Amino acid sequence: MLLGVMLISSCGGKKEHDVKAPTRVKTQVVSPGMVDNAQTYVGIVEEREATAVSFTGMGVVKRMLVNEGQAVSKGQLIAEMDDTQARNLLSGAEAQMTQANDVLVRYKMLHDNGSLPEVKWVEVQSKVAQAKSQLEVARKTLADCRLIAPVGGIIGKKLIGAGETAMPSQAVVSILDISTVKVKVAVPEAEIGGINASTSTNISVEAINASYQGGQIEKGVQADALTHTYDIRINVANGDRKLLPGMVANVRFISDGSQAIGSKMVPVTAVQKKSDGSLFVWTVGKDSTAHRTVVTIGQTQGNYVSVVDGLNIGDRIATEGYQKLSEGTKVIY
Repeated sequence: MLLGVMLISSCGGKKEHDVKAPTRVKTQVVSPGMVDNAQTYVGIVEEREATAVSFTGMGVVKRMLVNEGQAVSKGQLIAEMDDTQARNLLSGAEAQMTQANDVLVRYKMLHDNGSLPEVKWVEVQSKVAQAKSQLEVARKTLADCRLIAPVGGIIGKKLIGAGETAMPSQAVVSILDISTVKVKVAVPEAEIGGINASTSTNISVEAINASYQGGQIEKGVQADALTHTYDIRINVANGDRKLLPGMVANVRFISDGSQAIGSKMVPVTAVQKKSDGSLFVWTVGKDSTAHRTVVTIGQTQGNYVSVVDGLNIGDRIATEGYQKLSEGTKVIY
């Protein structure tokens, strides 16, 4: 009986040991493309606009209330400067304002009775005006110890930390507007003529496994002296804030004469051949399981090939590490 229990325990432990860990693969979402002679360019994602925010005076930064990558809204408090001196100036200005108003009240009675020379009355009024001006300056100086976001966006860089001395007009943080981004591409001068403001583009960003349709195009008018290329910027809607400045993007310009609009493009290396000569790719289901999917391919475009049948736009395929896969293998990506 003891031997039987040991055998059963041994078999049970072996089954648990035989459970395979998920296979790590690199994947890509099938995106729409064009089958034509268009060239694929490499671009860089840029923010729509960057705003450098700074204090107007000099002082020691007491608190930094934001971090890089944090979303801020217009009017939000970003940082505070040590305001001890500014508060002392305000207290002095308020005392001078109180004194000037008191003198004004007393001298007004004399002026109304006709016992005060006009010159002296004008002098009193002038001192009240000066005290009021100094009070407004002191209030403004105190308010300037608080750094307020002039626009909404994402904190790009934090250039000064708490305890450091900020100089007038020295940038403390940069605020990036990425509600819409621009993808910058350098296009050779021989190909710039075929691109206009409304040329359609397909943009894929591998870092987030996403594809976008580009919007209006801004064409540069001055070529780089060394490379003879022109900078082109493509506006891309970024409502979900997934596209971040610095990301690398693959950009394809779709000419008016292109055919097969919306064809499904996959990397050539992802297409495998079975022993019977049929072609397939490894697809990854929503349950993170690998499946061998038979496909029919069309024309090759650079490092990509169009899939005529077998895949849908949005399907996820394995592009690296698929050599270790078999039907039903669990994967992570």
